[in-house]
Amino acid sequence: MEVKQLYTNCLSEAAYFIASEGEAAVIDPLRDVDTYVQMAEERGVKIKYIFETHFHADFVSGHIDLARKTGATIVYGPDTKASFNPYVAKDGEEFKIGKLTIKAIHTPGHTLESTCYLLNDEKNEAYCIFTGDTLFVGDVGRPDLFSGNMTKEDLASMMYDSLTQKIKTLADHIILYPAHGPGSSCGKNLGPDTSSTIGAQKATNYALQDMTREEFIDAVTTGLNTPPVYFPLNARLNKEGYDNIDEVYTKGLTPLSIAAFKEKASEGAWILDTRHANTFTEGFVPEAISIGLEGRFAEWAGTLLPLKQALILVTEEGKEKESITRLARVGIDNIHGYLQGGFEAWRDAGETIDLIIDIEPDELAMDMPHDDRLAIVDVRKVSEFDAGHVKGAMNVPLDTLTDPLHIATLDDEEHNLYIHCAGGYRSVIAASVIKRQGIHNLRNVLGGYGKIKNEKTIELVLPELSEN
Repeated sequence: MEVKQLYTNCLSEAAYFIASEGEAAVIDPLRDVDTYVQMAEERGVKIKYIFETHFHADFVSGHIDLARKTGATIVYGPDTKASFNPYVAKDGEEFKIGKLTIKAIHTPGHTLESTCYLLNDEKNEAYCIFTGDTLFVGDVGRPDLFSGNMTKEDLASMMYDSLTQKIKTLADHIILYPAHGPGSSCGKNLGPDTSSTIGAQKATNYALQDMTREEFIDAVTTGLNTPPVYFPLNARLNKEGYDNIDEVYTKGLTPLSIAAFKEKASEGAWILDTRHANTFTEGFVPEAISIGLEGRFAEWAGTLLPLKQALILVTEEGKEKESITRLARVGIDNIHGYLQGGFEAWRDAGETIDLIIDIEPDELAMDMPHDDRLAIVDVRKVSEFDAGHVKGAMNVPLDTLTDPLHIATLDDEEHNLYIHCAGGYRSVIAASVIKRQGIHNLRNVLGGYGKIKNEKTIELVLPELSEN
């Protein structure tokens, strides 16, 4: 028996590969499915089933492409309705993988079709459970994501029954394998680990403690942040289908000369630069948007880029396919090629370049008393801002910069904008988005709030002081 977790940090997502006696199953695969095909070939096994725990909202699953390549059966839980005609399992139905048995356990709450899969080993003893977004380490799936006309309170009530009647009754030794780890927007505050046991979660997870239905509903529906804008779009793609990933690669991996690149841009394609943020600020193609591969790339791409917007890429050499793969994972696949030779080719050809001025926090501290036009723009989340910020700073969260009204508040030639986030990644994205709107009087504060708060001459507003 082999059970392997395949964890993708950029999306905080876990897929699983299970094999026994020449057969295999994949649970919640990503869209770039060649990894699973290769694993099966290396082990000499045939992928028999693709189990989906629910219609994912935070990424485009690879279920359709993987089924096309392997002939495997796509399995969803009860109450599933989709355009591609999957096998809809009954609650309690069992599936054989070699000498292993996988049992579907319908656990509505995160979504109506949410289903966990309990794996029994060769001795037919419960070994582990794949919980999708029903149960995480330290948290549960949010009940406010796109389940028809049902309210989050309705779904939370369903989740209470699912957890009470089907999860808490499981033996303590059973290993818990969720679909997500820390950083995921599918829950409120996931723990630091990507696996656990049922017993450990019974002891520590707030949602598995003894409480009334009303107390549970209040606990899981309070404090939910607005989900990323691409979530409903990804959920729809998972239900209705999407373009073949191989066709996406064929189009996206087209090398473009400078002339062809400029022509695509003139026709309306957006320029996306996936190089490291620190490299981007030193020089880039004008109007390019920076989203560096080193951070939560797919999540920010899904948040800031229209799903079907035509894109052309500027990447580090050799990172073209990785950029396309990670975009496709969140449904961004209208990619028309990449700049051959990268930014260096553009610069060496004498083309116009743009840059972003980087400054250290001590430079900000020196400028603040002497520049009446200085405005500090903090692009962190509201919760981060509320936990501590520079006195007088304007909070414009990065995910709101697609709103023309927020851009309009910054479009003031009378001010010099000093942009920062927590560590420097998001502020470069924000600066590139703002510059693309024609606002150029800005600077990027290196190290973000993490370094700014160590500058003794910069006055901060902290929670314990803000109430006085």
